Amino acid sequence: MMRTIEILLVIIIITGAFIIASLFAILPSPRQVSPLNLRRLALTTLQTLDGDYDLSATVFKANDDSAWAQLQIALSACLPPNMVYNLTVYEVHGGAQLYTVINSISNAESLGVGSDAASSLLASSNVTFSVTPEKIGGSQGGGVTLYILNCSDSYGWWITGYTAQSLAQDLYNLLSPYFSKTIMVQNTTQLGQILNKTAIQGETVQNAVVINTCGEAVPIPAGYYATQGSANNYAKYCYILGQRVQQYNWTWVSIVGYPLYYVSNTALFANQNNTYGIYGMQKVDKPGMNAFLQGLDSKQYNSDPTDITGTSQNPVYLLPNIMYYCNYYGIYPSPSQTSTRALRTSILRTDSSGYNLTLGLDMFSRFDSNYIPGAVYRHIFRGSTNVTGSLLALGLTRSPDIRLTALGTLSYYSPRLYRSEYTANGTSRLVVLQLGLVGGV
Repeated sequence: MMRTIEILLVIIIITGAFIIASLFAILPSPRQVSPLNLRRLALTTLQTLDGDYDLSATVFKANDDSAWAQLQIALSACLPPNMVYNLTVYEVHGGAQLYTVINSISNAESLGVGSDAASSLLASSNVTFSVTPEKIGGSQGGGVTLYILNCSDSYGWWITGYTAQSLAQDLYNLLSPYFSKTIMVQNTTQLGQILNKTAIQGETVQNAVVINTCGEAVPIPAGYYATQGSANNYAKYCYILGQRVQQYNWTWVSIVGYPLYYVSNTALFANQNNTYGIYGMQKVDKPGMNAFLQGLDSKQYNSDPTDITGTSQNPVYLLPNIMYYCNYYGIYPSPSQTSTRALRTSILRTDSSGYNLTLGLDMFSRFDSNYIPGAVYRHIFRGSTNVTGSLLALGLTRSPDIRLTALGTLSYYSPRLYRSEYTANGTSRLVVLQLGLVGGV
Protein backbone atom coordinates (compact mmCIF):
# COMPACT_ATOMS: atom_id res chain seq x y z
CA MET A 1 0.00 0.00 0.00
CA MET A 2 2.79 2.43 0.90
CA ARG A 3 4.62 1.61 -2.36
CA THR A 4 1.49 2.48 -4.37
CA ILE A 5 1.15 5.81 -2.59
CA GLU A 6 4.82 6.60 -3.30
CA ILE A 7 4.37 5.91 -7.02
CA LEU A 8 1.29 8.15 -7.15
CA LEU A 9 3.18 10.97 -5.42
CA VAL A 10 6.04 10.70 -7.94
CA ILE A 11 3.59 10.87 -10.85
CA ILE A 12 1.88 13.93 -9.33
CA ILE A 13 5.24 15.69 -8.80
CA ILE A 14 6.50 15.01 -12.35
CA THR A 15 3.20 16.04 -13.90
CA GLY A 16 3.10 19.23 -11.86
CA ALA A 17 6.67 20.09 -12.80
CA PHE A 18 5.87 19.62 -16.50
CA ILE A 19 2.75 21.81 -16.28
CA ILE A 20 4.59 24.58 -14.42
CA ALA A 21 7.52 24.48 -16.88
CA SER A 22 5.09 24.70 -19.82
CA LEU A 23 3.50 27.82 -18.37
CA PHE A 24 6.82 29.67 -18.26
CA ALA A 25 8.41 28.28 -21.47
CA ILE A 26 8.67 30.70 -24.44
CA LEU A 27 8.39 28.85 -27.71
CA PRO A 28 9.98 30.31 -30.87
CA SER A 29 7.75 31.62 -33.61
CA PRO A 30 7.30 29.50 -36.76
CA ARG A 31 9.38 32.12 -38.65
CA GLN A 32 12.31 31.43 -36.30
CA VAL A 33 11.89 27.66 -36.46
CA SER A 34 11.85 27.58 -40.27
CA PRO A 35 13.22 30.92 -41.52
CA LEU A 36 12.90 32.03 -45.14
CA ASN A 37 16.25 32.39 -46.89
CA LEU A 38 15.83 35.95 -48.12
CA ARG A 39 19.23 36.16 -49.81
CA ARG A 40 18.56 33.06 -51.91
CA LEU A 41 15.08 34.29 -52.77
CA ALA A 42 16.49 37.68 -53.81
CA LEU A 43 19.10 36.10 -56.09
CA THR A 44 16.56 33.73 -57.62
CA THR A 45 14.22 36.66 -58.26
CA LEU A 46 16.95 38.64 -60.04
CA GLN A 47 17.80 35.62 -62.20
CA THR A 48 14.11 35.13 -63.04
CA LEU A 49 13.65 38.77 -64.01
CA ASP A 50 16.71 38.57 -66.27
CA GLY A 51 15.80 35.22 -67.80
CA ASP A 52 15.22 36.84 -71.21
CA TYR A 53 17.59 39.77 -70.50
CA ASP A 54 14.61 42.03 -69.71
CA LEU A 55 16.19 43.25 -66.48
CA SER A 56 19.47 43.98 -68.29
CA ALA A 57 17.61 46.02 -70.87
CA THR A 58 15.52 47.95 -68.32
CA VAL A 59 18.33 49.09 -65.99
CA PHE A 60 20.02 50.95 -68.88
CA LYS A 61 16.87 52.90 -69.78
CA ALA A 62 15.94 56.40 -68.65
CA ASN A 63 14.30 56.68 -65.21
CA ASP A 64 11.02 57.93 -66.70
CA ASP A 65 10.76 55.04 -69.14
CA SER A 66 7.62 52.90 -68.80
CA ALA A 67 9.82 49.79 -68.54
CA TRP A 68 10.54 50.65 -64.88
CA ALA A 69 6.82 50.45 -64.01
CA GLN A 70 6.60 47.11 -65.80
CA LEU A 71 9.66 45.94 -63.85
CA GLN A 72 7.96 46.82 -60.55
CA ILE A 73 4.84 44.90 -61.57
CA ALA A 74 6.94 41.87 -62.48
CA LEU A 75 8.91 42.15 -59.23
CA SER A 76 5.72 42.24 -57.11
CA ALA A 77 4.38 39.21 -59.01
CA CYS A 78 7.54 37.21 -58.26
CA LEU A 79 7.38 37.75 -54.48
CA PRO A 80 4.94 36.61 -51.73
CA PRO A 81 2.27 39.16 -50.60
CA ASN A 82 3.92 39.73 -47.21
CA MET A 83 7.29 40.60 -48.75
CA VAL A 84 8.69 44.12 -48.85
CA TYR A 85 11.52 45.01 -51.20
CA ASN A 86 13.88 47.65 -52.41
CA LEU A 87 15.60 47.32 -55.78
CA THR A 88 18.46 49.76 -56.35
CA VAL A 89 20.49 50.16 -59.55
CA TYR A 90 24.04 51.53 -59.44
CA GLU A 91 26.25 52.80 -62.24
CA VAL A 92 29.67 51.09 -62.12
CA HIS A 93 32.68 53.38 -62.56
CA GLY A 94 36.38 52.72 -62.91
CA GLY A 95 37.54 55.68 -60.83
CA ALA A 96 37.72 56.50 -57.12
CA GLN A 97 33.92 56.56 -56.79
CA LEU A 98 33.03 53.03 -57.76
CA TYR A 99 29.20 53.17 -57.60
CA THR A 100 26.57 55.86 -58.25
CA VAL A 101 22.84 55.32 -57.62
CA ILE A 102 20.85 55.45 -60.87
CA ASN A 103 17.34 54.48 -59.76
CA SER A 104 15.46 52.73 -57.00
CA ILE A 105 12.01 51.13 -56.70
CA SER A 106 10.40 49.94 -53.48
CA ASN A 107 7.02 49.00 -51.99
CA ALA A 108 7.76 50.11 -48.41
CA GLU A 109 9.50 52.94 -46.56
CA SER A 110 11.39 50.52 -44.32
CA LEU A 111 12.45 46.89 -44.61
CA GLY A 112 12.87 46.37 -40.86
CA VAL A 113 15.79 44.69 -39.12
CA GLY A 114 15.32 41.23 -40.62
CA SER A 115 16.16 41.99 -44.23
CA ASP A 116 18.74 40.45 -46.52
CA ALA A 117 19.98 41.22 -50.04
CA ALA A 118 21.53 39.78 -53.21
CA SER A 119 23.18 41.51 -56.15
CA SER A 120 23.86 40.94 -59.83
CA LEU A 121 26.23 42.70 -62.24
CA LEU A 122 24.54 43.33 -65.60
CA ALA A 123 26.15 44.37 -68.85
CA SER A 124 24.74 46.63 -71.52
CA SER A 125 23.31 44.70 -74.47
CA ASN A 126 25.27 46.78 -76.99
CA VAL A 127 28.66 46.09 -75.42
CA THR A 128 30.83 43.11 -76.43
CA PHE A 129 33.41 41.88 -73.94
CA SER A 130 36.35 40.04 -75.43
CA VAL A 131 39.42 38.10 -74.33
CA THR A 132 42.70 38.80 -76.10
CA PRO A 133 45.36 36.07 -75.72
CA GLU A 134 49.00 36.96 -75.35
CA LYS A 135 51.13 35.59 -78.18
CA ILE A 136 53.61 32.98 -76.96
CA GLY A 137 57.14 34.32 -77.30
CA GLY A 138 55.87 37.75 -78.29
CA SER A 139 57.84 39.52 -75.56
CA GLN A 140 61.08 38.13 -77.03
CA GLY A 141 60.21 39.50 -80.48
CA GLY A 142 58.82 37.66 -83.48
CA GLY A 143 56.72 35.21 -81.51
CA VAL A 144 56.59 31.42 -81.79
CA THR A 145 55.36 29.37 -84.75
CA LEU A 146 52.98 26.46 -84.24
CA TYR A 147 53.33 23.58 -86.69
CA ILE A 148 50.48 21.06 -86.77
CA LEU A 149 51.24 17.89 -88.74
CA ASN A 150 48.21 17.54 -91.02
CA CYS A 151 49.98 15.28 -93.52
CA SER A 152 47.54 13.87 -96.08
CA ASP A 153 50.02 11.12 -97.02
CA SER A 154 50.35 9.68 -93.50
CA TYR A 155 48.10 7.55 -91.32
CA GLY A 156 47.67 7.66 -87.57
CA TRP A 157 47.70 4.95 -84.91
CA TRP A 158 46.09 4.89 -81.46
CA ILE A 159 43.85 7.78 -82.47
CA THR A 160 40.84 5.46 -82.70
CA GLY A 161 37.68 7.25 -83.78
CA TYR A 162 39.54 10.19 -85.29
CA THR A 163 41.71 11.05 -88.24
CA ALA A 164 44.91 13.04 -87.95
CA GLN A 165 43.25 15.73 -90.08
CA SER A 166 40.21 16.14 -87.78
CA LEU A 167 42.49 16.38 -84.74
CA ALA A 168 44.67 18.90 -86.54
CA GLN A 169 41.67 21.16 -87.20
CA ASP A 170 40.53 20.99 -83.59
CA LEU A 171 44.02 21.85 -82.36
CA TYR A 172 44.15 24.75 -84.81
CA ASN A 173 40.92 26.15 -83.38
CA LEU A 174 42.14 25.80 -79.79
CA LEU A 175 45.73 26.99 -80.09
CA SER A 176 46.16 29.28 -83.10
CA PRO A 177 45.11 32.45 -81.16
CA TYR A 178 48.15 31.99 -78.89
CA PHE A 179 50.79 31.82 -81.64
CA SER A 180 52.15 34.45 -83.99
CA LYS A 181 51.66 32.05 -86.91
CA THR A 182 50.08 28.61 -87.17
CA ILE A 183 51.09 26.39 -90.09
CA MET A 184 49.24 23.27 -91.14
CA VAL A 185 51.94 20.95 -92.49
CA GLN A 186 49.90 19.38 -95.29
CA ASN A 187 52.22 16.54 -96.38
CA THR A 188 55.52 14.84 -95.66
CA THR A 189 57.25 17.00 -98.27
CA GLN A 190 56.47 20.11 -96.23
CA LEU A 191 57.61 18.27 -93.09
CA GLY A 192 60.93 17.65 -94.85
CA GLN A 193 61.14 21.40 -95.53
CA ILE A 194 60.94 22.44 -91.91
CA LEU A 195 63.30 19.62 -90.88
CA ASN A 196 65.77 21.31 -93.24
CA LYS A 197 64.89 24.66 -91.57
CA THR A 198 63.14 25.96 -94.69
CA ALA A 199 60.05 28.07 -93.96
CA ILE A 200 56.76 27.13 -95.61
CA GLN A 201 55.01 30.52 -95.36
CA GLY A 202 57.80 32.85 -94.30
CA GLU A 203 57.45 31.85 -90.65
CA THR A 204 60.17 31.52 -88.01
CA VAL A 205 61.28 27.89 -87.82
CA GLN A 206 63.49 28.30 -84.74
CA ASN A 207 61.83 27.84 -81.31
CA ALA A 208 58.64 26.43 -82.86
CA VAL A 209 56.09 24.02 -81.38
CA VAL A 210 55.48 20.91 -83.51
CA ILE A 211 52.37 18.82 -82.74
CA ASN A 212 52.20 15.32 -84.23
CA THR A 213 48.51 14.47 -84.68
CA CYS A 214 49.22 10.89 -85.89
CA GLY A 215 49.41 9.50 -82.36
CA GLU A 216 51.94 6.70 -82.04
CA ALA A 217 52.93 7.08 -85.70
CA VAL A 218 55.01 9.92 -87.09
CA PRO A 219 55.07 11.08 -90.74
CA ILE A 220 58.36 10.38 -92.51
CA PRO A 221 59.49 12.33 -95.60
CA ALA A 222 60.73 10.32 -98.60
CA GLY A 223 64.20 11.88 -98.60
CA TYR A 224 64.82 11.01 -94.99
CA TYR A 225 63.64 7.47 -95.58
CA ALA A 226 65.91 7.01 -98.63
CA THR A 227 69.07 8.23 -96.92
CA GLN A 228 68.51 7.16 -93.29
CA GLY A 229 66.05 4.28 -93.22
CA SER A 230 66.61 0.62 -93.97
CA ALA A 231 64.46 -2.48 -93.91
CA ASN A 232 62.95 -2.99 -90.44
CA ASN A 233 65.01 -0.15 -88.97
CA TYR A 234 63.56 3.36 -89.07
CA ALA A 235 64.79 4.43 -85.66
CA LYS A 236 67.52 6.47 -87.34
CA TYR A 237 64.79 8.83 -88.57
CA CYS A 238 63.63 9.27 -84.97
CA TYR A 239 67.26 10.01 -84.07
CA ILE A 240 67.32 12.81 -86.66
CA LEU A 241 64.05 14.19 -85.29
CA GLY A 242 65.70 14.41 -81.87
CA GLN A 243 68.64 16.23 -83.41
CA ARG A 244 66.36 18.76 -85.10
CA VAL A 245 64.41 19.36 -81.89
CA GLN A 246 67.69 20.19 -80.16
CA GLN A 247 69.15 22.28 -83.00
CA TYR A 248 65.99 24.34 -83.55
CA ASN A 249 64.91 24.37 -79.89
CA TRP A 250 61.54 22.90 -80.82
CA THR A 251 58.89 21.61 -78.45
CA TRP A 252 57.83 18.29 -79.97
CA VAL A 253 54.34 17.17 -78.88
CA SER A 254 53.11 13.56 -78.83
CA ILE A 255 49.35 13.51 -78.22
CA VAL A 256 48.77 9.90 -77.09
CA GLY A 257 50.40 6.51 -76.54
CA TYR A 258 54.01 5.54 -77.24
CA PRO A 259 55.83 8.41 -78.95
CA LEU A 260 57.52 7.53 -82.27
CA TYR A 261 56.42 3.88 -82.29
CA TYR A 262 55.66 3.81 -86.03
CA VAL A 263 56.58 5.76 -89.14
CA SER A 264 54.03 6.49 -91.84
CA ASN A 265 54.15 7.43 -95.52
CA THR A 266 51.39 6.06 -97.74
CA ALA A 267 53.51 6.23 -100.91
CA LEU A 268 56.67 4.66 -99.46
CA PHE A 269 54.89 1.89 -97.57
CA ALA A 270 51.94 1.28 -99.89
CA ASN A 271 52.35 -2.50 -99.62
CA GLN A 272 53.55 -2.65 -96.03
CA ASN A 273 51.61 -2.44 -92.76
CA ASN A 274 52.25 -1.95 -89.07
CA THR A 275 51.45 -5.64 -88.27
CA TYR A 276 47.86 -4.60 -87.46
CA GLY A 277 46.68 -4.30 -91.06
CA ILE A 278 47.14 -0.55 -91.44
CA TYR A 279 49.00 -0.12 -94.72
CA GLY A 280 51.26 2.84 -95.38
CA MET A 281 53.02 2.34 -92.02
CA GLN A 282 56.08 0.61 -90.62
CA LYS A 283 56.76 -0.40 -87.04
CA VAL A 284 59.77 1.13 -85.27
CA ASP A 285 59.02 -0.27 -81.82
CA LYS A 286 60.90 0.71 -78.65
CA PRO A 287 64.12 1.91 -80.35
CA GLY A 288 62.16 4.89 -81.78
CA MET A 289 61.86 6.78 -78.49
CA ASN A 290 65.37 5.82 -77.39
CA ALA A 291 66.81 7.07 -80.69
CA PHE A 292 64.91 10.35 -80.39
CA LEU A 293 66.43 10.99 -76.96
CA GLN A 294 69.89 10.04 -78.22
CA GLY A 295 69.59 12.62 -80.99
CA LEU A 296 68.21 15.19 -78.56
CA ASP A 297 71.22 14.72 -76.27
CA SER A 298 73.85 14.49 -79.07
CA LYS A 299 74.67 10.90 -78.15
CA GLN A 300 75.95 8.39 -80.66
CA TYR A 301 73.13 6.60 -82.44
CA ASN A 302 72.37 2.97 -81.71
CA SER A 303 69.13 1.03 -82.10
CA ASP A 304 68.70 0.53 -78.36
CA PRO A 305 65.71 -1.79 -77.70
CA THR A 306 65.44 -0.80 -74.03
CA ASP A 307 61.81 -0.34 -72.99
CA ILE A 308 61.37 3.07 -71.40
CA THR A 309 57.56 2.93 -71.33
CA GLY A 310 55.05 1.44 -68.91
CA THR A 311 51.90 -0.68 -69.24
CA SER A 312 49.98 -0.06 -66.00
CA GLN A 313 46.28 0.84 -66.43
CA ASN A 314 45.75 2.62 -63.14
CA PRO A 315 43.85 5.94 -63.33
CA VAL A 316 45.78 9.18 -63.05
CA TYR A 317 44.45 12.63 -62.19
CA LEU A 318 45.27 16.15 -63.29
CA LEU A 319 47.39 17.98 -60.71
CA PRO A 320 45.97 21.08 -58.94
CA ASN A 321 48.11 23.52 -60.93
CA ILE A 322 46.81 22.00 -64.18
CA MET A 323 43.23 22.26 -62.90
CA TYR A 324 43.92 25.96 -62.34
CA TYR A 325 44.87 26.33 -65.99
CA CYS A 326 41.69 24.47 -66.98
CA ASN A 327 39.72 27.34 -65.47
CA TYR A 328 42.10 30.02 -66.74
CA TYR A 329 42.01 28.94 -70.38
CA GLY A 330 38.48 27.48 -70.35
CA ILE A 331 39.62 24.00 -71.45
CA TYR A 332 37.98 21.17 -69.53
CA PRO A 333 39.10 17.60 -70.26
CA SER A 334 38.20 14.89 -67.78
CA PRO A 335 40.41 15.22 -64.69
CA SER A 336 40.68 11.41 -64.58
CA GLN A 337 42.59 9.57 -67.31
CA THR A 338 43.99 6.09 -67.92
CA SER A 339 47.70 5.88 -68.65
CA THR A 340 49.10 2.78 -70.34
CA ARG A 341 52.01 4.36 -72.25
CA ALA A 342 53.78 6.38 -69.56
CA LEU A 343 57.51 7.04 -69.88
CA ARG A 344 59.77 5.72 -67.15
CA THR A 345 61.32 8.11 -64.67
CA SER A 346 64.67 6.54 -65.54
CA ILE A 347 64.95 8.89 -68.54
CA LEU A 348 65.50 11.69 -65.98
CA ARG A 349 68.61 10.11 -64.49
CA THR A 350 71.51 12.54 -64.22
CA ASP A 351 74.46 10.18 -64.71
CA SER A 352 76.34 9.73 -67.98
CA SER A 353 73.72 7.28 -69.26
CA GLY A 354 70.95 9.88 -68.87
CA TYR A 355 69.68 12.34 -71.46
CA ASN A 356 70.04 15.66 -69.55
CA LEU A 357 66.27 15.96 -69.18
CA THR A 358 64.38 17.88 -66.50
CA LEU A 359 60.67 18.19 -65.87
CA GLY A 360 59.39 21.48 -67.23
CA LEU A 361 55.77 20.61 -66.43
CA ASP A 362 54.20 17.66 -64.65
CA MET A 363 50.53 17.16 -65.52
CA PHE A 364 49.28 14.07 -63.66
CA SER A 365 49.50 12.30 -60.35
CA ARG A 366 51.71 9.20 -60.38
CA PHE A 367 50.08 5.78 -60.24
CA ASP A 368 53.61 4.39 -59.85
CA SER A 369 56.73 6.27 -58.84
CA ASN A 370 58.56 4.67 -61.77
CA TYR A 371 56.33 6.22 -64.46
CA ILE A 372 55.35 9.72 -65.60
CA PRO A 373 51.89 9.72 -67.28
CA GLY A 374 52.18 13.11 -68.97
CA ALA A 375 54.78 15.86 -68.79
CA VAL A 376 56.97 18.33 -70.65
CA TYR A 377 60.62 17.25 -70.61
CA ARG A 378 63.19 20.00 -71.17
CA HIS A 379 66.66 19.26 -72.48
CA ILE A 380 69.44 21.25 -70.82
CA PHE A 381 73.07 20.23 -71.33
CA ARG A 382 75.04 19.70 -68.15
CA GLY A 383 76.70 22.95 -67.06
CA SER A 384 74.28 25.10 -69.07
CA THR A 385 71.04 26.90 -68.26
CA ASN A 386 69.74 27.12 -71.82
CA VAL A 387 66.86 24.91 -72.91
CA THR A 388 67.74 23.11 -76.15
CA GLY A 389 64.55 21.31 -77.12
CA SER A 390 61.53 19.99 -75.24
CA LEU A 391 59.17 17.02 -75.46
CA LEU A 392 55.52 16.96 -74.39
CA ALA A 393 54.57 13.29 -74.08
CA LEU A 394 51.05 12.21 -73.09
CA GLY A 395 51.35 8.51 -72.35
CA LEU A 396 47.60 8.02 -72.14
CA THR A 397 45.25 5.36 -73.45
CA ARG A 398 43.42 5.84 -76.73
CA SER A 399 41.26 7.55 -77.86
CA PRO A 400 43.09 10.88 -77.64
CA ASP A 401 41.58 13.95 -76.03
CA ILE A 402 43.32 16.82 -77.80
CA ARG A 403 42.10 19.19 -75.09
CA LEU A 404 44.86 17.65 -72.96
CA THR A 405 47.38 18.48 -75.69
CA ALA A 406 46.19 22.08 -75.82
CA LEU A 407 46.10 22.31 -72.03
CA GLY A 408 49.63 20.90 -71.66
CA THR A 409 51.00 23.29 -74.28
CA LEU A 410 49.36 26.35 -72.74
CA SER A 411 50.24 25.35 -69.18
CA TYR A 412 53.90 25.02 -70.17
CA TYR A 413 54.15 28.39 -71.92
CA SER A 414 51.53 30.15 -69.73
CA PRO A 415 50.45 32.96 -72.07
CA ARG A 416 48.30 35.59 -70.37
CA LEU A 417 44.71 36.44 -71.22
CA TYR A 418 43.74 40.11 -71.41
CA ARG A 419 40.05 40.41 -70.61
CA SER A 420 37.99 43.55 -71.23
CA GLU A 421 36.83 45.11 -67.94
CA TYR A 422 33.24 45.23 -66.79
CA THR A 423 34.00 48.43 -64.86
CA ALA A 424 34.22 50.59 -67.99
CA ASN A 425 31.93 53.62 -67.69
CA GLY A 426 28.46 53.14 -69.11
CA THR A 427 28.80 49.42 -69.77
CA SER A 428 27.89 47.81 -66.43
CA ARG A 429 25.28 48.34 -63.73
CA LEU A 430 24.98 46.69 -60.36
CA VAL A 431 21.47 45.68 -59.27
CA VAL A 432 20.85 45.09 -55.55
CA LEU A 433 17.56 43.54 -54.39
CA GLN A 434 16.88 43.79 -50.66
CA LEU A 435 13.98 41.83 -49.14
CA GLY A 436 12.15 41.90 -45.82
CA LEU A 437 9.06 40.30 -44.25
CA VAL A 438 6.08 42.04 -42.66
CA GLY A 439 3.09 40.67 -40.77
CA GLY A 440 2.04 37.07 -40.22
CA VAL A 441 3.90 34.37 -38.34
